[in-house]
Amino acid sequence: MIDSNPPLLHGYKKLLRHPAETLGGKCFDHETGVVMEECQLPLIDLNGLRSQNEKERLTCSVAISNASSEWGFFQVLNHGICPELLRKMRREQVKLFKMPFEMKANSGLLNNSYRWGTPTATCPHQFSWCEAFNIPLAKISEAACYGEFSFLREVMNEFSEAMSKLARLLAGVLVENLGHPHDILEDICNESTCFLRLNHYPACPISPETFGLVPHTDSDFLTILHQDQVGGLQLMKDSKWVAVKPNQDALIVNIGDLFQAWSNDVYQSVEHKVVANGKMGRYSIAYFLCPSYDSLIGSSREPSVYRKFTFGEYRNEVQEDVKRSGRKIGLSRFIL
Repeated sequence: MIDSNPPLLHGYKKLLRHPAETLGGKCFDHETGVVMEECQLPLIDLNGLRSQNEKERLTCSVAISNASSEWGFFQVLNHGICPELLRKMRREQVKLFKMPFEMKANSGLLNNSYRWGTPTATCPHQFSWCEAFNIPLAKISEAACYGEFSFLREVMNEFSEAMSKLARLLAGVLVENLGHPHDILEDICNESTCFLRLNHYPACPISPETFGLVPHTDSDFLTILHQDQVGGLQLMKDSKWVAVKPNQDALIVNIGDLFQAWSNDVYQSVEHKVVANGKMGRYSIAYFLCPSYDSLIGSSREPSVYRKFTFGEYRNEVQEDVKRSGRKIGLSRFIL
């Protein structure tokens, strides 16, 4: 493997060579729970929402809410995003990540948002063996973000519009099932904070205990994920890590912290992670539905579990906790 791609290879090797010393004499257990057999997430056919039959629409709507409460994750079929668009997006994503590290990191691509790994990590459980581009929706149409990748701009515009439409459809179903108008979140979710993340998890030759992405919850309303067939995504279910079986026909949806707070814990933001693969790289694209930074997040019902807070306040608290302790604390900071 080339020294500069990934650029932190030597640093990772040095830290992981003696993990027991790094953690004060205790070996870090990469699996903090027992990994169950590969499982299928709840699978929901969104054609039910488009049915002329009221009972079929209601059944689909209830299935979305039940999965959001019981799992915090579900998969959707017939989601309205053209398979050819998904294939084009994946082809352009692969081309982008095949570029040399220096070009990805220093050419200003995608709003200069390229990141590799976790340079600030001081112990193995803080590492994410992943490279990514994070781009706000408001920047996706800007030609200056793409350089020679002009076709990527065209595809990303189409892809982000389709994902945004789907995210708002699902959010509308979830708020309606709590007894609110389906468009109640429309005014607070905008392009300045919603974003796409293009992920590449290179094959990891260093250690089987390395995370592709460290355990975490998402700090948004909801996330929609398009992943390949390599696998590696795991989520916490009944105090155990569950390996998610990839489904090439489905997109994965998961609830974020803000929806858990807004729903007063009806919907669950569930801890999840990506396990690094020693032989194969993995690609995924995530769409994050977020409010504006000054939007006030309050409970949709009383008595409220959480105090009111803005998205900006929440983000700042998460960032400060990560700096202080190396991990996100999240919603527990805001419990009344």
